[in-house]
Amino acid sequence: MTETVAPLEGTPLIAPSSTEHELYDAVVEACRTIFDPEIPVNIYDLGLIYTINIKEDNEVLVIMTLTAAGCPVAGEMPVWVEEAVETVPGVKEVLVHMVWDPPWGMDMMSDEAKLELGFM
Repeated sequence: MTETVAPLEGTPLIAPSSTEHELYDAVVEACRTIFDPEIPVNIYDLGLIYTINIKEDNEVLVIMTLTAAGCPVAGEMPVWVEEAVETVPGVKEVLVHMVWDPPWGMDMMSDEAKLELGFM
């Protein structure tokens, strides 16, 4: 019998990133080189990158989403992210996981992205 366990109250929906790791800023900048073909803003500022987890051996796990499940580049964008992050000096390996929960929303965009798109 399978038991469904509800997440603990206060459990974050998005795992924290390794913001203190020396490669973090370079990985973020690599993500900023990728643009959604339908939106003139990079995927990091759009809020599509949920987590950048960098392990001690410099293996990078990127957890991301898309603006919609039917996005025409759904199969390609994770590869673009992997290829961009692999170019960061010091990165050993890159794994990209696509998730749909929590769903992306416009509130996840940076202020810069909102301004660029005319939402501010």
